Amino acid sequence: MVAKPTTLSVSSPTLQPGDPIPAEYTADGRDVSPPLNWADVPHGSASLVLICEDPDAPRGLFTHWVAFNLPAGSRGLGEAFPTSASLPDGVAQATTDFGRTGYGGPAPPPGKPHRYFFRLFALDTRLDLDPGASHQEVRAAMEGHILAEGEFMGTYGRAAPK
Repeated sequence: MVAKPTTLSVSSPTLQPGDPIPAEYTADGRDVSPPLNWADVPHGSASLVLICEDPDAPRGLFTHWVAFNLPAGSRGLGEAFPTSASLPDGVAQATTDFGRTGYGGPAPPPGKPHRYFFRLFALDTRLDLDPGASHQEVRAAMEGHILAEGEFMGTYGRAAPK
């Protein structure tokens, strides 16, 4: 049994926690992933999982991105991370609520801004899942293996019609 997870530091060089996500990282812009950095990955980590989700979506929690089996020694991802299900370094991506792999930027309905949480998990194992697995399968496979976790939150909204 894994002990209570410790905290990872997650940040982005392009925005401060709680600030609006720049349009270029949304469906209204280039729809590419923002750069992310992290630190404090604990010794003994075998892989990392990154999940981006919107808890304010009209139908409930909406998953925008899931990358798994990221190298435990990595310290971030650059802007415009590839969207393919499988990458040469063993990183895989799950199918999101958009029905595709890779990052899908914020695209909320007009009105109050939504919150977008970029959550990073350090695991004591690599996930034995196929690229393109569902985000639910990734979450289930992570259970009992989380050594540390951290999050970074940005917001995005579209103006309500007048």
